[in-house]
Amino acid sequence: MDESLLRTLTPTVIGILVRRGADFAAAEDAVQEALVEAVRRWPDDPPRDAKGWLLTVAWRKFLDAARADTSRRRREVLVEAEPVPGPAEVVDDTIQLYFLCAHPSLTPASAVALTLRAVGGLTTRQIAQAYLVPEATMAQRISRAKRTVSGVRLNEPGDVATVLRVLYLVFNEGYSGDVDLAAEAIRLTRQLAARISHEEVAGLLALMLLHHARRPARTGPDGRLVPLAEQDRSRWDTRLIAEGVDVLQAALARDRLGEFQAQAAIAALHADARTAEETDWVQIVEWYDELVRLTDSPVARLNRAVAVGEADGPRAGLAALAGLDPTLPRHTAAAAYLHERDGDPVTAARLYAEAARSAPNLAERDHLTRQAARLNVRLRAGGGQSPPR
Repeated sequence: MDESLLRTLTPTVIGILVRRGADFAAAEDAVQEALVEAVRRWPDDPPRDAKGWLLTVAWRKFLDAARADTSRRRREVLVEAEPVPGPAEVVDDTIQLYFLCAHPSLTPASAVALTLRAVGGLTTRQIAQAYLVPEATMAQRISRAKRTVSGVRLNEPGDVATVLRVLYLVFNEGYSGDVDLAAEAIRLTRQLAARISHEEVAGLLALMLLHHARRPARTGPDGRLVPLAEQDRSRWDTRLIAEGVDVLQAALARDRLGEFQAQAAIAALHADARTAEETDWVQIVEWYDELVRLTDSPVARLNRAVAVGEADGPRAGLAALAGLDPTLPRHTAAAAYLHERDGDPVTAARLYAEAARSAPNLAERDHLTRQAARLNVRLRAGGGQSPPR
């Protein structure tokens, strides 16, 4: 079975069923049943026209369900509307499905799940495994999402920014279960970029490619988190970096800067440095200034403070950090890093330990705990005092 082919055909066939009069939930259920039939029959009897076969079977599944659930009049209308046999319609509604699945009325978690199911073609079990929740829980989440958008027509305008947020959420989940969500997010964003000419879609794709290129060096053999400055850059995927830079440059040439392009530009500067010491921190600070201007994001301001600490010295970084909300995620870890660079291991060790207690995941907690332990060992060896600054 060619799973990639099925995934590609799934949103197209759903879109055709919706345009023929099926509501989204019924269309998605019918296509999923058709996919089950395809998995069962295609290995022994592959169709000449995979899309046409899938569309025909899905429409029949929909009609079967409609006959069981609707009135006689509705059944007769649907039967009369059944198209004559022939080539499948050429219209591709994939882009509309992106907008439908990322509808503003959905919670981010529901939008992500629905996108992976309807556009990504993943099964409920695969999505549940990826998000480490029971399959029944994920099934309920997807069912509620389908009911929420069931009355939304495919020809209603969509919000690109919301679609990109959903795809970014998928990418940031990384990998768990038997589905690599980072790779899946890149696949879906490539698909979106091929269907819509939008500089921020290209910016997000570039950002994903540049971050994903560093993935092989992000953890050590024992699974420990490896900070960017300590990563073995020979393990970075230069092919992905080159592609990401090309995509970014084409997006920037349109002169309509957005937040994902700015983030990708920062990632590109990191990727361009052969060593951590050669990183162009001055340009990175300038790009963070653009990102803050575009988003006024507290997280962007926090990352900018760390970049200022690298470009202008740790005291400047701590000054930039001082004006930010100390309850921000990773604020304490950033302060610990800057205090260590400023020659204050006592404060840094305390802050590393404090940051570890509120770390968002086990990998970061382990890394921060080890940083605190490393400094405490050094302090004990030196009599427990910070060296003069």
